[in-house]
Amino acid sequence: MDKVFKALADSSRRELLDRLYQSNGQTLTELCEGLQMTRQAVTKHLKLLQGANLVVCVWRGREKLHYLNPIPIAEIYERWIGKYERGRIHALTELKRTLEEKDDG
Repeated sequence: MDKVFKALADSSRRELLDRLYQSNGQTLTELCEGLQMTRQAVTKHLKLLQGANLVVCVWRGREKLHYLNPIPIAEIYERWIGKYERGRIHALTELKRTLEEKDDG
């Protein structure tokens, strides 16, 4: 999980993930379009994202396509966000039930 947090800490890598979210399965050339960084920098960022398992590559002929892997982000959500959210959802459900009981009574 440390690799995922390190990968997500950089805004350039988050931008690459956002681009893959918008259009999955892009080549390096497609990912570089419109970015204010060199092709080599994008390659380094993608390598780090692959190391964190946030990006998966598939070869199609001579093209290397990059795909977003949302599973590590989902694991972070479950571990760090989801458990805190459950309490709020339970509280809102109880509030709704209480208010509905008052309306009926």
